[in-house]
Parts: sequence; structure tokens; C-alpha cells
Amino acid sequence: MDKIRLYNTMTRRIEDFVPINEGEVGMYCCGPTVYNYAHIGNLRTYIFEDLLHRSLVRAGYRLKHVMNITDVGHLTGDGDDGEDKMAKSAKESGRSVWDIAAFYTDAFFRDEKDLNIIRPDIVCKATDHIPQMIDIIKRLEEGGHTYISGGNVYFSIDTIDDYGKLARLNLDELKEGARIAVDSNKRNAKDFVLWFTNSKFKDQVMVWDSPWGRGYPGWHIECSAMSSEYLGPHFDIHCGGIDAIPVHHTNEIAQSEAAFGVKPWVDYWCHGEFLLNDKGKMSKSSGEFLTLSVLKEKGYDALDYRYFCLTGHYRSQLKFSFESLDQARSARLTLMRKLAEYRKAGSPADKLSDKASGYLDAFDEAMANDLKAPQALSVLWQALRDDGLDGAQKLALALVMDSILGLDLDRAGEEAGQDDIPSEALELLAQRTQARKAKDWAKADGIRAQLAAMGFKVVDTPQGAHLERL
Repeated sequence: MDKIRLYNTMTRRIEDFVPINEGEVGMYCCGPTVYNYAHIGNLRTYIFEDLLHRSLVRAGYRLKHVMNITDVGHLTGDGDDGEDKMAKSAKESGRSVWDIAAFYTDAFFRDEKDLNIIRPDIVCKATDHIPQMIDIIKRLEEGGHTYISGGNVYFSIDTIDDYGKLARLNLDELKEGARIAVDSNKRNAKDFVLWFTNSKFKDQVMVWDSPWGRGYPGWHIECSAMSSEYLGPHFDIHCGGIDAIPVHHTNEIAQSEAAFGVKPWVDYWCHGEFLLNDKGKMSKSSGEFLTLSVLKEKGYDALDYRYFCLTGHYRSQLKFSFESLDQARSARLTLMRKLAEYRKAGSPADKLSDKASGYLDAFDEAMANDLKAPQALSVLWQALRDDGLDGAQKLALALVMDSILGLDLDRAGEEAGQDDIPSEALELLAQRTQARKAKDWAKADGIRAQLAAMGFKVVDTPQGAHLERL
């Protein structure tokens, strides 16, 4: 793969990726706050980060990928306002905050496994890193960057000269516009909490001893502590969703550069755009969001959703609809069937021909140029339609490309591309799934009977329907 180029949110341009240490990459990704299921918009961000992970490895880098689990519930707002999300979920469910965290952490990793997302090298929980957070706050205090007010320790943005550079905030405009609900404890409306004491919430369960009293950390300090613990005070790449830019990542940069005395703290900032639905940005706060489990209950494979995400560039907003997901499912099944046919005819080629290598070069170029997955996917389809390549070459090429696409193409022949099931039967199965989704039970039953007449039994599972010979 060619030299990787990435869009750096800090500079607002695509740049050649040059690691701090030759041949090595340190990458930190903001993980889930485990108070509820991840919705499919959240999961789109982790798919983008997985594409980056896979591309860096394919380019030959030794990658150290770190992701946190926020199991100390931060507040319902990205600032310092609102309810504690973990406590709110615990109260509503009647379970402890610790049980809530464990349950939704497990659910998150089940989703990641279903989506064929490579697990980060290090997964770190906030609750396991309280001492590291306290150490950073003490450093900030010694450097004159903090003050105590109302029992809480605040970071003072007036002690640094470049606050808001990632989001390009105009602090004077924000102040003049008076659009911020001001915490009376803050000297500056954009100051943020590093450590809360018991004064914030009554009967707070998750609390620890600290030099400032028994309490718990602010949300932003968590990522600074965990990333520096495993990647050091200066590392290569920090990823997350675009919604983290104006507050969370902005505050991470401020406190980290002040504490470590290193600028830049992170060389490349990479952000994934929103997934939209009919009502706009998908969000848990609205109470209306789709999970991967819901898609599976409707008969989709998790990899149908992964394929759908590959059809949009990670920096572009992507509009979700079931019609679009149907199209992605159809394309993925067709892809699996084609590869199943090639596999049935023989093994993948041991070596790519010059023509196949040309397609691989084009694929690699697309992914190396800021992860242009839609373009890369198009190259794969062009190769599969090329009569100048035999099945063995096409199969070998697809499997190499899948090291980045992550569609589990080596399963071709097991799933939709089952060797002995004709495409006509598989198409009828897809039509039956659509009929069931539309609650057209008569049509669904008719298709089942039609398939039975062809010698196939329909087997419905939580992961979707498949066919077995009678």
C-alpha cells in the first residue's frame, strides 16, 4: 500500500501520514460510555476506525491501538451539566451502576464481533485508571491551571493561549452571544471540571478518595489519562466521532498539553461524520435509535450494515434507510455468491497476475488516500466483472482486499453463497424476508411453499433466514 494520507481535523487538510517513530503507530480511539446499547450511528464510527486500523497494518506499520471504556458515567451534556448517565440508567433499571457497566460493555463487544471489527490491542476502563487521572490533575494544579470552586476542581482555559484550536472556537463571539448556560462556580463559561466532589450529586455511588475530597473524575480527564498511560505524552492518531470536536476533544487537548508540556499532544485528529435518519442525527438522547440487534431481528446480517457503511466516505454524512440497507444486503449477498462460485471451481490463485495486481494497486490507492472505501469497493466490483481474470484470480484478489473491507469474504460458500443452493432460491429467500418485514404473511408463506417445491427448507434464526435441503 502507498503512503497513507489522512484528513487532519486540526489543520483541515489531507496530509501525508508521518509517524513519530518510523514504522510504528500509536492510535487512541474514544470508546463507548456503557450506560445503554450502542446505536448504529455509534457503530459507524467504530467501523471507520477499524478501516483505519486495517489500512495501517496493511501499510506495514506496527500498530498499538488503544480504546477506552467510559464506565464512570459522564453527564447527559458534553459539558458539566445534566444527569449522570450511569446513575440514570441504574435507577431506571433497578441494577447497580457496576452491573450496568458490565452488561453494556459485553453488549458493545458482541456488536463489534458481529461487525467483524478487530478488537483494539488495549481496552482500558476508566474505573481502573483513577490514580492516573489524579496524577494529571495534580500536575495541572502545580502548573497553575486549576482552581477549586463549589467543591469541584476546574481547569482554567485562561491559563493557556490556544484553547479551542481544534474546533476553531471564537471565544469572544461565544462570550458576546451569551449562548452558554453559565455555571456560577466557573470563572470562565468554557472552564471545565477535572474532579467532582460529593457536592455534584446526592448519594453518588462511584466515588474515590483524592487530594480534593472524595469524589469522581470529570469526563474529559479520563481520555487524557488512559491515552498517555499506554501511548505516552505525545502520540500519532486520535479518533472519534465529529460530535466530540467542540467540547470533549477540545478539552482533552487543553488539559493534556498543559499537563505534559508537549505541543502538539496528538499529531493527527481523525473524525467520523454522523449517521442520519429521517429525523436527523441518530442520538440516544431522543430515545429513538436503532441498534444492531434490531437490524438482526429484522433478518439482516450485521455485515449487511458494515457493507452499507462502506458505501459512504467516513467524513461524509450518511443517510440510513431500510431501503438503502436492503440494497447493501443484496450487493453483499451477490458478492458472496460470486465468490462461492469461484471457490467451488477451485482454490484461490497462489500469486496475483499483473492484471489482478493492477486492481489491487487501485484498491490500495483508494484506501491510502484518506480511506476512500466507496472507491475501493468499486474497484473490487470492477475486478469481479472483468472477463480477463479467471475465478482463481478473482477469489485471491477479493480475499486480499477483504483484509481491509472486513466483510468476512472467506465465508463465501457457508452463508448466502452456499455452494449447492442456486441463485434463484436465494433470491426467493430474500423476497420472503422483505415480505415478512412488510408483514405480508400470505406472500411469505407462498414463497416458503415455492422453496419447498424446489427442495429447500427455510430456517429462521435470530441472525436471519437460511436454506437447507429437504
